Amino acid sequence: MILLLIIADDFTGALDTGVQFAARGVRTRVVVGPKVNFAAAQAEVLVVNTETRHLTTRQAYDTVAQLTAQADRAGVPYIYKKTDSALRGNIGAELTALLRASGRRQLPFLPAFPQTGRVTVDGVHLVDGVPVTESPFGADPFEPVQHSVVTELIAEQSDVPAHSFPALTYGDPVPEEEGILVFDADSPADLLSTGRQLLNHDGLHIMAGCAGFGAVLPELLGIAADAPRQTPELDPRLLVVCGSVNPITVIQLKAAEKAGFTHIHLTPEQKLEPGHWQSPQARAEFQDIYRRLEENPLCIIDANDMEANALTEAYASARGIQTEDVRLRVARSIGHLVGILFTSSALGTLLITGGDTLLQCMECVDVRELEPVCELEEGVVLSRFTYKGRCRYVISKSGGFGRETLLIDLARKISRTTKQGLKNF
Repeated sequence: MILLLIIADDFTGALDTGVQFAARGVRTRVVVGPKVNFAAAQAEVLVVNTETRHLTTRQAYDTVAQLTAQADRAGVPYIYKKTDSALRGNIGAELTALLRASGRRQLPFLPAFPQTGRVTVDGVHLVDGVPVTESPFGADPFEPVQHSVVTELIAEQSDVPAHSFPALTYGDPVPEEEGILVFDADSPADLLSTGRQLLNHDGLHIMAGCAGFGAVLPELLGIAADAPRQTPELDPRLLVVCGSVNPITVIQLKAAEKAGFTHIHLTPEQKLEPGHWQSPQARAEFQDIYRRLEENPLCIIDANDMEANALTEAYASARGIQTEDVRLRVARSIGHLVGILFTSSALGTLLITGGDTLLQCMECVDVRELEPVCELEEGVVLSRFTYKGRCRYVISKSGGFGRETLLIDLARKISRTTKQGLKNF
């Protein structure tokens, strides 16, 4: 029976929350698309990636409302609306949809993820100590965050009252106000203590937040198994496929290249022309990629390097390709590229940055369901899936997560999972 439904708006977010349960041995499945057969789901925790982040407000609202109503009819006791830890997406619309479709008076919202530097203080959401609008997420070329005050951000898409409160501690009363209740948190302890008070007052049947609050839910809801997952043996050859434009990822890629990773930059034509990877000229390009993968077990394929972005923008402008279409074309191009690489013996362990990129890669190999296994680092998720009868692994992370040396550290960690680890690295 499904004990908890998690509704996420993108793939990496679905995984970094689902893994909080999977790593503790709880049967967890991550599926793509809002059409769910709750009766047939073989999981205690079901995570649904609705892919609503880039949809219109109305589309996002309708999708979440319909899924909530379906879960309610199926008797799912807890529903968690997973939001982006930097407040991107249709947050106001989706929280409103969950609250109204559930028929409840209150929806607690804990947006902080202190483990990755995202905290909420006096109702203001901070990333690494600065308001989110002043962080790289406020300058995102596709979906810049417009508000740092969480209640103001919600009000952009909702007429439901939103109220801001400090973290709750033992003995504190739960606020009486109706609507969306936004709680501060600048530590995991704040998330846990607030969650306990809400649970004690039967206030967690519907809830919202990111992977930060998701990490304390197994303890709060008593959903845990006795056998935590262990990291499996992985192929030490690591291919990083980057579709993120976040400056944090750019810094990580530069550090990895300096440490010895081969860095393959995709051209504007490769990124933007539909069907490019199926064209005759792509054969020679694949041979070059295969050669590089064989020469160096540590490689990066980068579709959004800063140096080439101006060329890509000029290429798109000359052909009348709109900004939003650029994002989709780049993600689809990477998906087709990875789909073909899956047939090559040169491919080792695959790491994908960015939810759009991950979705397109999985769709191009006809994979609609992933099973989270464990976290290799905070926000870096190892998942497995079946491809042509074989168990395969993929690592995913949001573009905005991680320290400068993350890719280097991951390569070393992966190498240590096998006796055939990489030498001199």
